[in-house]
Amino acid sequence: MTHSLRWLYTEIALRMFQKMEIVKIKPCAILIAPDYPGDHSRWLAKRFPEARIFFYSRPNLLAIERIQLRLTRWFLSWRSGGSKKLSLNQEANTVTFAAAPNSCELVWSNLWLHERNNPKTMLTEFWRLLREGGLLSLSYLGPDTGKELRALDGEMKTQLGFKSLPSAWDMHDLGDALIEQRFADPVMDMEYLDLQYESAQLMLHDAYALGLLAHPINLQNWQGNEALLPKKITLEIIYGHAWVVNKHLSKSQNHQTFISPDQIQTKRAKD
Repeated sequence: MTHSLRWLYTEIALRMFQKMEIVKIKPCAILIAPDYPGDHSRWLAKRFPEARIFFYSRPNLLAIERIQLRLTRWFLSWRSGGSKKLSLNQEANTVTFAAAPNSCELVWSNLWLHERNNPKTMLTEFWRLLREGGLLSLSYLGPDTGKELRALDGEMKTQLGFKSLPSAWDMHDLGDALIEQRFADPVMDMEYLDLQYESAQLMLHDAYALGLLAHPINLQNWQGNEALLPKKITLEIIYGHAWVVNKHLSKSQNHQTFISPDQIQTKRAKD
């Protein structure tokens, strides 16, 4: 996404915070992945003032966004917990943050999972980073996002450069994946947001920012029929959170469960 949709990041972050109001957790370290300009970092810092905050930022941020993030991190550096920027290593089937296993108690991921071709690799990495008792809280765009553009005829979609989001996960896919990745007590929620526009040009601007178009469209240079374009974009927002429980007790592979020997205890008969 681009700077034009900063308001959306902030709005969804606020809704994530509201869903976390009843959650009781006191993290010593928090990972924000990805980080973006907005108030979410300050909100997290205010709620968890003793926590150290780790950040991952997309490499393609605008110059003004990078400046805003530096200012936010400068502010957070004065807190007792402090902050640190992390890099992300990406290979064919794995992603790894430059952080040690079991290094945080809260992973906060807002509007990112839909950008991954294989979201499971991200959940695997979040599991690696979270300590026993840690919490994963996330949101992302579901497959119904931009359904108005998807409904256009094939020729018009080709002219616009329409593309589906890399991930086609719906709410149930997320729940199944969390269980498969050994997260406990997953809770999913979904809502639709409708974005209404005064002009098709404004709609196309945000469609590109959302990742629904391969390139920007200027209708003044486009020979299509503007009247056929929608002036609305539907966003499917999916929320989820899950816990890390009994992380070192057992692991599953090929539908078989393996228990670590140090977790096996024997009961001695009383004399």
